[in-house]
Amino acid sequence: MVRLHVKKGDESQFLYDTLVEARIEDIIYDITIIYNGRLKVSRICYEIEELIKHGTMLPHDMMGLTDEQVEELKLKDEWGEKCVPIGGWTFNKDVIGRRNGKQPNVKMQEVLKKTIEEARTMVSKKLVQQEKLVTQKTVQEALDILRGAVTIVYPMGLPPHDIIRQEFENTEDLSGTQASLEVIDVQLAQLWFSGKELLPGTKLKDYVGMNEKTKIIIKLQKRGGGRPAREPLMSEEERKQLMLHAYKRQEQLKATEETKYMKLTTVRCEGRYSNSEVLVITNQDRPSLRMNHWTPLKKVEAVES
Repeated sequence: MVRLHVKKGDESQFLYDTLVEARIEDIIYDITIIYNGRLKVSRICYEIEELIKHGTMLPHDMMGLTDEQVEELKLKDEWGEKCVPIGGWTFNKDVIGRRNGKQPNVKMQEVLKKTIEEARTMVSKKLVQQEKLVTQKTVQEALDILRGAVTIVYPMGLPPHDIIRQEFENTEDLSGTQASLEVIDVQLAQLWFSGKELLPGTKLKDYVGMNEKTKIIIKLQKRGGGRPAREPLMSEEERKQLMLHAYKRQEQLKATEETKYMKLTTVRCEGRYSNSEVLVITNQDRPSLRMNHWTPLKKVEAVES
């Protein structure tokens, strides 16, 4: 299997295995679906965190309104009365007026929090360092456990206008949001390897040869973005190790040079230690300097050699 290290810009995304005989259009499709799926998992996890704190979303005509405005307009969150968390709730006002404030109890919060952590781990970018793959199946499993946890806490389901439910049903509207800029349409997706675009209608072997044990870095981007920057000759970690090695080598050479011009000299001690002798190091190539070196017990005077 050929292992593809998928990047977006300079940031690692996930690992993907394929064959040298695989068609480029199939690879583009799979990688784009996985990439967008990971984004969906991330968006849902964020919204569930908001669900944990402030309950289900308000209807669009009530969002951002004060209690006085809601009362004046005689608006009512009918779905919020039906879709309540199991085990009861406590009121925790959403200061931005996006959710109804009906926070699940602590036990149900923990169910959702643990599931969020598990789902994020399943599609984490850190899996690249662990040499673990992310597939369409992996993404689907992450979505399934998130859906299951929400169903446990909200057995009556979520309101149809809640973004979490829309994400699960693939009816979300991301227009005008930052998330819409991150998603890549399959028809507009491009893959680049070593400064060359992998063109639909060709096969992977046209770019990497017939060796199935190859590992390469490919860049995913939207069409029209231009040629992505080439990979640096060494990674950031390799660069740090090289600099550390150079520093250690420089220190070793410096120590060797200093040792070459040093010698041991006998000095006499003054005071009650005048009959004793100690060894110190002085610079042979420079005129010896007379100095007084004080210690808590004795004074030592260096003598010219």
